[in-house]
Amino acid sequence: MSSTNASSDLSSEMEVDAFRRLFPLRFHERHLLESTCPDAKNLGKARDTTLALGTVASADGSDLAKIGCTTTLAAIKMEVMTPTIESPDEGCIAIDFQMHPICSPIVRPGRPADAAPVISKQLSDTILSSGMIYFKELSLVNGKAAWIAYLDIYCLDADGTLFDDALLAAVAAFSHLQIPVVSLNGDGRVVVVSEKDGGKLKCEPINKGKRKLKLSSVSFSLTCILHKNYMLADLTAEEESIMKTLVTVDCIALTRQRVKELQKVLNEAIFEIEGD
Repeated sequence: MSSTNASSDLSSEMEVDAFRRLFPLRFHERHLLESTCPDAKNLGKARDTTLALGTVASADGSDLAKIGCTTTLAAIKMEVMTPTIESPDEGCIAIDFQMHPICSPIVRPGRPADAAPVISKQLSDTILSSGMIYFKELSLVNGKAAWIAYLDIYCLDADGTLFDDALLAAVAAFSHLQIPVVSLNGDGRVVVVSEKDGGKLKCEPINKGKRKLKLSSVSFSLTCILHKNYMLADLTAEEESIMKTLVTVDCIALTRQRVKELQKVLNEAIFEIEGD
């Protein structure tokens, strides 16, 4: 009797799996009618999100971010550069997002992932437009030396909401960033000071110790799918591939200091208008 039940259950599972493969959209729409996901998660509940700061010991700032199974690793390396003529008192950042075949079956070996440069551009645009980083804080010697932060983000598992997870990893890596100590050498060049060289410097360090990068705001995003009368968030890669209409909303959470600065600017503007 138990053998018959087991055989019946297996047959039923095979039928469900076959229906899911042959008619994926209808399969997911049936779950939408019951306000659930195929993994039994309620539509109003988000997948677990975790952050692990300092996961790369050799980096100046790093983080491992997970949203459900989607996993990205972000690492920052700081280097000294000559600032541009247009911005002699500012540093800069360079962002690169990479996807390898291990992260998704749609990424083929030997071929670059189509989504990688698109997400790289989205990340750069979002972080720059948010005003999250004071680039003047990355200046070392006006017109001669400044920091460039190389942010590399690696996708380890792509299971939906990839941009959201990559942005989360990037912001967390910047929040964990420790700017190295630098000093002037005998030729007047700015050099990074290692812990071993700390007691042998002929010149005073430009910054006495490692310091945190002050962030004026925190950027995050939410990717949703619009399908018929439904708006779904926190999607898996399967759901994204079936229901095509994706919408990503970028949000900015300002720090208290940034709010005060904006209030001051606004008050001054109001004062000038009233004076006129």
